[in-house]
Parts: sequence; C-alpha cells; structure tokens
Amino acid sequence: MRPSGKPALIDLPKFLDLRGNLSFVEEETHIPFKIKRVYWIYDVPGGEHRGGHAFKQTDELIIALSGSFDLNLHDGTTEYKYSLNRSYYGVVVPRMIWRMIDNFSTNSLAMIIASTDFSESDYIRNFEEFRKML
Repeated sequence: MRPSGKPALIDLPKFLDLRGNLSFVEEETHIPFKIKRVYWIYDVPGGEHRGGHAFKQTDELIIALSGSFDLNLHDGTTEYKYSLNRSYYGVVVPRMIWRMIDNFSTNSLAMIIASTDFSESDYIRNFEEFRKML
C-alpha cells in the first residue's frame, strides 16, 4: 500500500466583514474528496495529544476553528509540522499519513472533515505496523 499524496496547507476562501468574517469549504472544489463525515475535537486537557494513527482509506481536512494546535504528520520518510491557528487555513491529510495533534491552546476547537464514514478497521494504530504497510 502506498501513500496517495503529500499533506498540503490550503488557504480557504474568506470574506472579511465588519460584522464578522466568513470562511467555508466545498467538497471537490477546495478539497480533493467528497465529504462523508465531520467531527471535532475540543476540551483537550493541557499536555494531552490526539491522533496517533493513520488511515488506510480516509483522506481528511483539518482546520483550527478556534484557538491553536500543532499538527504533526509523517509519511514514513518525511515529517511535516503545521501550527494551525487561523480558521481560514486547513491541512489536507491524505490516507496513509501518520498524524498526531498536540499543543492545544485553551478553548481550541479542531474540525476534521473526512472522506469516509467511521470504521475502526480503517485505523492503523501502531507506527511500526504503519511503516511496514508502506
């Protein structure tokens, strides 16, 4: 099994307005997949991390809707680090990329848009197993 691509930071549309700004994302326009699931991570205690896995089939877009956090990715050879703190930036994380999210600020909110429905069998939760699958 080979990675389907490299992570990419994308600049989402933004409309600036004195009443408040607006950004959005559209499937197959801003991201290279159809949206099947949206979930969010919040109330992460100080010093904790999320992730620690890769997906066999799922592509994702990860956005910091509020606050900030670090997204640490690994494709088996290269490490990537993104510090997300603006709601108009997102990182497209293709399948077969190891992901770890940490350094959450107080009241941070991570939104993840996924290309598949939830399936426990899609997860790879051991880094060495992940590297062998590549």
